[in-house]
Amino acid sequence: MPYEKHAPSSGRPRIAALDVLRGFTLCEILLANIQLMADGGSAVAAQPMGAWDPWLGLPIFSLLFGIGFSLLLDSAASRAPRPWLVLLRRLVALLAIGLAHMLLWPGEILHTYAAVGLLVLLPSTWLPRWAVAGLSAALLAVAVIGGGGPLLIAGLFLLGSALVRYGVADKIGTSTRGPLLLGLAFAAGLAAALWARAGAGTNPPALITTLADLLLAGVYVCALLVLLRTPLRAVLELVFVPLGRMALTCYLTATLLVVAAGRLLGLPIGQSLTVAYLAAGAVLAAQWLFCTLWLRRHRQGPVEWAWRWATWARRPAPRLPTS
Repeated sequence: MPYEKHAPSSGRPRIAALDVLRGFTLCEILLANIQLMADGGSAVAAQPMGAWDPWLGLPIFSLLFGIGFSLLLDSAASRAPRPWLVLLRRLVALLAIGLAHMLLWPGEILHTYAAVGLLVLLPSTWLPRWAVAGLSAALLAVAVIGGGGPLLIAGLFLLGSALVRYGVADKIGTSTRGPLLLGLAFAAGLAAALWARAGAGTNPPALITTLADLLLAGVYVCALLVLLRTPLRAVLELVFVPLGRMALTCYLTATLLVVAAGRLLGLPIGQSLTVAYLAAGAVLAAQWLFCTLWLRRHRQGPVEWAWRWATWARRPAPRLPTS
């Protein structure tokens, strides 16, 4: 079978800020879920970063998934006679990966992302951008009132898609003022939500809790985008871009490593926060080193390569061209 000589692309350069956000979120998701992974989703004494922690990764990753989907739509529209078929293959492949991943960790999210993508993202490609933005706002409002769930993921998927279709995604990481002002607005809203949650006692309404989680995620995203406009950009890219470019590979291999450490080696990850922190640090350090070395010779991670093959129905070139 012939190789694909050039990666499918619409000519748009890779957006480093998105890779930084993706890599940062990948680290947060591992910290949030490492005890659940180790114990198969049970017998967890406490989350390493608090009860709110899983929500920080879910909103950001969901938004990034919607952005990535629409960036691929742009690429497919210029390269394939039926771009919807490219997107369909991508989501079906992700569903298969997620279902296989569930055998190791029932709490994995990929199969949910694929299902929501098939039901919401794929049909949205036939809608005008104003309808996508409007539907996103409606779904997010209903999801916040209802306390989250698949509707929240769907709303964030569509929000990410709308950001691409309105040209906002291309400008991510190129401005300081926008993220700073938006981050301050999110922070003010977060303060109000936390004040309301504190006044609600031990059982705050789901609306307040979900809204606070979303606003907190927004603060983190804006803070990172602002930091990318400072001399810290080089450090952030060095640390997070390799992980972000191979996020799917890292997400899956983290489960393998944590399950092996917890079930085969007997490390008490699910019962000890100290062990959980050390294990997460070891996994991330090993993944960062692997990703950095791998990307020196390859266009993408091994799972990303297979996913691209399934998406475009032709085998991508496995290595970068040599000079």
